[in-house]
Amino acid sequence: MKIGIVGLGLIGGSMAKAYRAYSEETGNEIKIYACNRSRSILDFAIMSGVVDSELDAVSIPKCDIIFVSLYPEASIKYMEENSHLFASHTVVMDLCGTKKQICAVGFDLAKNHGFTFVGGHPMAGTHNSGYKYSKANMFRGAPMVIVPPVFDDIELLDKVKKMLLPAGFGKFSVTNAADHDRIIAFTSQLAHVVSNAYVKSPTATVHKGFSAGSYKDMTRVAWLNEVMWTELFFENKEPLLFELDSIINSLTEYKSALERGDKEKMQSLLRDGRLAKENIDG
Repeated sequence: MKIGIVGLGLIGGSMAKAYRAYSEETGNEIKIYACNRSRSILDFAIMSGVVDSELDAVSIPKCDIIFVSLYPEASIKYMEENSHLFASHTVVMDLCGTKKQICAVGFDLAKNHGFTFVGGHPMAGTHNSGYKYSKANMFRGAPMVIVPPVFDDIELLDKVKKMLLPAGFGKFSVTNAADHDRIIAFTSQLAHVVSNAYVKSPTATVHKGFSAGSYKDMTRVAWLNEVMWTELFFENKEPLLFELDSIINSLTEYKSALERGDKEKMQSLLRDGRLAKENIDG
């Protein structure tokens, strides 16, 4: 198999390392091409044996699958500039955190140029960014969300899953771009906003010695890449605004109960939240 990786950051670098590790462990030959904004990172990846050579106009048509692992706007720009080079047998998959805009562009380019585009979102990562934090087992056992051009194309889905085997994903979910972005606004983007806002309390500066698991859980994703997340938030503005309105309304209820000294209402709100957690997650 020949794969291409556009962008050797945390996710793209982890893909490269995962496929290299799989190749070495199984003896299945995998040729890995890559390109990166910083030439020094690409040179290091080649020198260390993770990447075989550069992904360019010559190697792009050779690839069976190409992972575009850039920010959404940069991913769209790359596909628009290079779609004429993608071969008919090639599957191009973006790895962005939002899907509506990039899938619309990707599906259109694929139709016009004769390749296959599939949206992809690996549900894994860390608060660190960059190639030096990438690792071969980043995706092992993690969920992978796939946004195909046709929802029930079983043959394509089977092909994609086989191509993704070296990454080691534990579960695949298939959806459309709009549903993906609506759900991600709740499961990921809202969590990052809340965590980032939570840690801004003046009390946070004196928490040491008074915090345990709750604090760590709430603040883990406050340590983020603000450039990337700003772009993702604005790409998904309406679904995220809906989730922000929902949580602000709920927090206002808790605040009002405290202000009024209404213990019965507070118990009711807390009970509703506990039952919601039990019903949702078991």
